[in-house]
Amino acid sequence: MTAMQNLTPAVELAAKSDTRFPNESEEYRKARTALLAEEIELRRHIQRVAEQRRALPPGPEAKDYRFLDKDGNELGLTDLFGQHDTLFTYFWMYGPERERACPMCTSFVGSLDIPAPDIEQRVALGIVGRSPVERQLAFARERGWTHLKFYQTVGDDFAREYRAMVDGEEGAAVLVWKRDGGKVRLFWAAEGGFETADPGFDPHLAPDPTPLWNILDMTPGGRGTDWYPKLEYSDKETKDV
Repeated sequence: MTAMQNLTPAVELAAKSDTRFPNESEEYRKARTALLAEEIELRRHIQRVAEQRRALPPGPEAKDYRFLDKDGNELGLTDLFGQHDTLFTYFWMYGPERERACPMCTSFVGSLDIPAPDIEQRVALGIVGRSPVERQLAFARERGWTHLKFYQTVGDDFAREYRAMVDGEEGAAVLVWKRDGGKVRLFWAAEGGFETADPGFDPHLAPDPTPLWNILDMTPGGRGTDWYPKLEYSDKETKDV
């Protein structure tokens, strides 16, 4: 935590901001400066959490789970790393029994497609599902995704053992892996379901990696309480946006 020590208090930094907007009131400026101090504190908290995450001790060793790639080749978990020692995987809710992919998963996976080439400068990135890869790719093409790598799990051990399938119910899972010599270890995984959620909110990560929610958090109406993303929108819904 050394990098976070001896920082100028957030209130002092906020007071130094000389940003002003046309016709703003003194009340607005005072409230906005107070909010800026909180935003600086939030930024610092995010950085502290990231440091704490990076300082985790070695995680549990993973089994040699098997996957199929787009060409039908069977791969081990270690093969998904490519040239990197770190692998980010997202298990999405698009099992063979689902007619369509989960809208929430679709929103998140879509947000990864454009920056995937940038992300892969630092770590490997893979989208994992229970449906055949060709089915996942057909959906990806429908959505206009071109950069992501999709893999099919061989069997359901991976999904069950990493809590992406519980009592036959499919869920989503964010999992980060570290290659340690000839071993693969779980570095970090998103934890906590509805039992960890605050009143009025679905369980979500902190910080939330989904741009959708971050953008809505910046707006007067926030995330709302009765709205979720859809796979398709009617012409009227689109025009009303």
